Amino acid sequence: MPQTTTKSEQANKGERIAKYLARAGICSRRDAEKMILEGRVKVDGNILASPAFNVTEASAVLVDGKSVAAREPARLWRYHKPAGLVTTARDPQGRPTVFENLPKNLPRVVSVGRLDLTTEGLLLLTNDGALARHLELPKHGWMRHYRVRVHGTVNEARLKKLEGGLVLEGVRYGPIKATLEKAQGASNAWLEVGIREGKNREIRKVMEHMRLTVTRLIRVSFGPFPLAKLAPGAVEEVPPRMMREQLADFFTEP
Repeated sequence: MPQTTTKSEQANKGERIAKYLARAGICSRRDAEKMILEGRVKVDGNILASPAFNVTEASAVLVDGKSVAAREPARLWRYHKPAGLVTTARDPQGRPTVFENLPKNLPRVVSVGRLDLTTEGLLLLTNDGALARHLELPKHGWMRHYRVRVHGTVNEARLKKLEGGLVLEGVRYGPIKATLEKAQGASNAWLEVGIREGKNREIRKVMEHMRLTVTRLIRVSFGPFPLAKLAPGAVEEVPPRMMREQLADFFTEP
């Protein structure tokens, strides 16, 4: 029978089970909560009925009958995603995925957000699902910078107006900083674009609204983490010291 969570000595120590599973790289906190409500998580031999439960490193945690190994310290990698890969573990259409193309010596990782099939550039990877969620949340305000090649006539005055945000088909897009980097002939140009939220296909939709067709899209940075000279398909770990300096709020949050 599922366990009914009651007050216990565990209530005032450890961390919530959903956060524990996320930091172990099992899934996101939200998905962990769903798994718990589906009766798929056991702690010390008891099936949990609620995510309102704390665990410690001494707790025996099982998901779908398999033991969850003690979590390793949070780590972060920069990956140069080539075009033509989908950011998912499995693709129903059989297209090649990011995770199939990662080096075999990498531990189990999750991506920080996604880049669509034809988008290239920086994709952050981590072994800690809670860290991935922290980086994705709009409230933390991480700026994502892109280089965008477009076909069409660029109107710099209209680009400037994007800084006030806009609404397209009922979806509110926040401030977008877009500037002309260089023109190539009469109808091709490179733009520099910065956004903070990264809604689904945001840049492509906004450029289409501007009567510009995106022909290449490259993410060159995510917050303080740059793509730099990382070669397509290459992975490089962010030094732990840099990660802790840049993500101090994550490591100190309860």
